[in-house]
Amino acid sequence: MVTEPEAWLLGNIDGHTDALMPVAHALVQARHELTALARDTSALEIRAAPGGAAPIGFHLAHIAGSLDRLFTYARCESLDPAQLEYLRREAEFAAQRSKDALFEATLARIDVCLTTLKETPDHVLPEPRPVGRGELPSTVRGLFLHAAEHTTMHVGQIRTTLKVIRGRA
Repeated sequence: MVTEPEAWLLGNIDGHTDALMPVAHALVQARHELTALARDTSALEIRAAPGGAAPIGFHLAHIAGSLDRLFTYARCESLDPAQLEYLRREAEFAAQRSKDALFEATLARIDVCLTTLKETPDHVLPEPRPVGRGELPSTVRGLFLHAAEHTTMHVGQIRTTLKVIRGRA
């Protein structure tokens, strides 16, 4: 359990602008919690699917994949064939990778995203960005905010799944 203050209570994060500070706080908090979970979660727990719920491994693979996809859209790029393949086979990839590989890939993707946030000038945040094959409308800011909230949601699902697995729900 996280006993120190959450990231948003620790002040500004160096290199991040005020406009993206909530996104940076959310991703830093997710990274902190996932780092602790990597130490405290067994390889068997990563694979468990209590009551048919998604395994923790899937949530990890999905966090990494969704961050990659959302930040690709924020750059106004389409998904490449490797990203589309990952999307189609996310559950399979999660099942094939080790606990350590899943956590390492997810933490590395969060680090890439935090660097991207630092490098993104505020003036591009309201720029429109098409999302997905349907080219649904969003903005750079909207994509970053969704990436943060989506990641936070899946970290919460990991914690809840772990409680169920351990019989503490």
